[in-house]
Amino acid sequence: MGLDIQGKLRIALGAVKDHASIGKAMIYSHHERKDFSSIEVAVVRATGHDSGSIDDKHMHEILFLVSNSPGSIHFLAERISCRLGKTRDNLVALKTLSLIHRLLRGGNRCFEQQLRNAHASGHLQISTRCFLRNISDPSVSFIHKYAAYLEERIGWVINQAGKLEPVMSQGDLESRCYDEKSIDLVFRKLPKCQVFIDRVLDCPPFNISPLDNLAQAAMSNTLKESFQVYKTYSEGVAALVNMFFDLTRAARALACQILRRASQQSQELHNLFENCKRIIENKNLDYPVVQIITMDHLMALEQFSTYIATSRSSPVLNKNGSTPPILDCITKSEGDEKDAGNFSWSPTLFSCTLETKISKVWVVFED
Repeated sequence: MGLDIQGKLRIALGAVKDHASIGKAMIYSHHERKDFSSIEVAVVRATGHDSGSIDDKHMHEILFLVSNSPGSIHFLAERISCRLGKTRDNLVALKTLSLIHRLLRGGNRCFEQQLRNAHASGHLQISTRCFLRNISDPSVSFIHKYAAYLEERIGWVINQAGKLEPVMSQGDLESRCYDEKSIDLVFRKLPKCQVFIDRVLDCPPFNISPLDNLAQAAMSNTLKESFQVYKTYSEGVAALVNMFFDLTRAARALACQILRRASQQSQELHNLFENCKRIIENKNLDYPVVQIITMDHLMALEQFSTYIATSRSSPVLNKNGSTPPILDCITKSEGDEKDAGNFSWSPTLFSCTLETKISKVWVVFED
């Protein structure tokens, strides 16, 4: 009974604060921003202290107002940042983060680019520093992890095919060692995917209550995007393995680093998805099958890479003329009688192929 009264009191006080914020926006808006005050009002209403989820009408209202107010993106970003930076209410903070997430998905590509530029310029700040003293609170811990995920998510763009891809810059990776565009793309994109997956792995669902609809929806949307990125990731890992023996020695060393991290992430991602199946109550999530990359696979790659480096000009044989043990899991490709140095992966090297079952339906945000 005491908790129920406390909760009702919090909602009542929050409603008063929301009304006060709306009043300030209407009264104290500067004349040069008179067309922007409605944007601030819409942000306050979308992230109110009430226990409900973000109303779609507020989301659509924000997008409509911004699209009809040139130059208002920075103002919107500042209002969202101010809302997140000043609140001490967990619910308002989570709603504000969810609003950022939905805006990243809800606008057109021009809007998405402008929002990303606002983040780069400091107008949009996804900061939860005000909650640091309550980090032991499970709900606060999820807010911090979700904010960290959005910091990474804002560096990704939805392409014309409706899939997430990282925003690439010239300084992401020096690619002068790689002659072919496909090799360059794999080495530039895979590290981005690994960072994205790390942020997803940092959001365990253990502290999310089945009754916390807002946190459930936030985690569901995070998972849906992770499914998309995992598909790109698994395809990139498969491509990296296929081109492994055609790489330079320096590139193979970098490939081994990427694959070692992929081995650890594959097990962690598998565990995360299994836990989410039990805790996250969204039955529409189409989880991919995560293929585990074991250390045995990596040892085979690294050891055979050493053989290649030391025997470019001679067949890979032991002194007694037999094939080294490491090659038991690697078979010669068709036509190997003519080219003893041409090898292909045996189907038994990996316990199962790096394929995923991914839903083709793009993210539909949960209420």
